[in-house]
Amino acid sequence: MSAADRRPRAGAGWLAVLLASGLGSGFTRVAPGTFGTLAAIVPGILLCRHPWSLCLAILLACAAGLWAIPRASGGADHGWIVIDEVAGLWITLLGIPKPHDLAWPPSLREVGWCAAAFAIFRLLDITKPGPIGRLDRRHDTLGVMGDDVLAGMLGALLLWCARLVLVE
Repeated sequence: MSAADRRPRAGAGWLAVLLASGLGSGFTRVAPGTFGTLAAIVPGILLCRHPWSLCLAILLACAAGLWAIPRASGGADHGWIVIDEVAGLWITLLGIPKPHDLAWPPSLREVGWCAAAFAIFRLLDITKPGPIGRLDRRHDTLGVMGDDVLAGMLGALLLWCARLVLVE
């Protein structure tokens, strides 16, 4: 990827760039998707205390991504665009056990579930199995957001299945 590919589109507004980059977390030189996902984990854990807050935050992140990505990059999936990872991870967190029971600081058990959510989401986002990969190949705003939303949904489902086996 050339240096030009890493820059926001000329004339992109600062708010669009700020939102698309996950409040700047996507501008790391190494593994911006992973770093953007890491940046989303603490707010995600805090939002898990109130599942409706997490759902609202997911909707806002998706709406922000759909608004910001075409303005910041013309719809291209540059590495620095990580709002999709934020939304995808937060969707995955819906699958952890009893998210409304999370306390601060979180217990080791809760940290384990959040680490599992992170790992599952990143694995699905990187490997892009099946329909996740098909969405990614769209090369437009819907593809940029859609593959991570779908990866988050599949991740939440996998965590929910793990809960059935391990917890309940």
